[in-house]
Amino acid sequence: MELNLTGKKVLVTGASQGIGQALAESFAREGCDLTVVARSGERLQALASDLLKRYGVSTRVITLDMTEAGAIETIVKQASDIDILVNNAGTIPGGNLWDVNATQWREGWELKVFGYIDMTRAFYPLFKARGQGVIINNIGIGGENYDFDYVAGTTGNAALMAFTRAIGGRSLRDGVRVVGVNPGAVSTPRIQKVLRRRAEAEFGDADRTEELLAKLPLGRAATAQEIADLCVYLASDKSAYTSGAIFTVDGGITSARSIV
Repeated sequence: MELNLTGKKVLVTGASQGIGQALAESFAREGCDLTVVARSGERLQALASDLLKRYGVSTRVITLDMTEAGAIETIVKQASDIDILVNNAGTIPGGNLWDVNATQWREGWELKVFGYIDMTRAFYPLFKARGQGVIINNIGIGGENYDFDYVAGTTGNAALMAFTRAIGGRSLRDGVRVVGVNPGAVSTPRIQKVLRRRAEAEFGDADRTEELLAKLPLGRAATAQEIADLCVYLASDKSAYTSGAIFTVDGGITSARSIV
């Protein structure tokens, strides 16, 4: 399918690994020029070199901590010309209400929850002025499946779902589309840490992660590429009538709720 994304300028936060890296690769494959943001400049430079070699696209690297004062303004100054913003940076610590203290809770939300909000606040007016633009928020199924043992994350993701729907519900009036993607378990270094922690808690053996994976649809987690490919489609004009919606990619876990 021709998505007509060639030449579009895409900004991906948290692009140094996992889903963020897959997002950069998928957009580059479609001929998009990239701006990638993360704290690891070395990884970003390696990614930029790889994308140039494989796809011939230019990649602008912005190395910074998005929670630092003035970080969002710095990003806007260097990337005000983008057409598509993908908010992807940030993880929120796992644990119940007493495992995650107030400081950890706020630090987790600062990057992911407020980071997404602040990036949208900054770039939306630029898109509105041009009469076009797409904002994609990579959120997570914790916002739909409330989890006692992931309370900071499940609450933060639910907030981002509400934010995405609230902004995306009216944004097409300004020519801007705002959508969300809720991945379930995705095969990344982060999910391995989560699985090891849960295997230790459930089985007393952190190495028994395969038993947890066996419970997932198809007996595996999603690949980062599967999440990225959906985002690329949502960013394209093939999805021009889509805004204020959130798409769940979890193999059916969320839909499989049953009273029996």
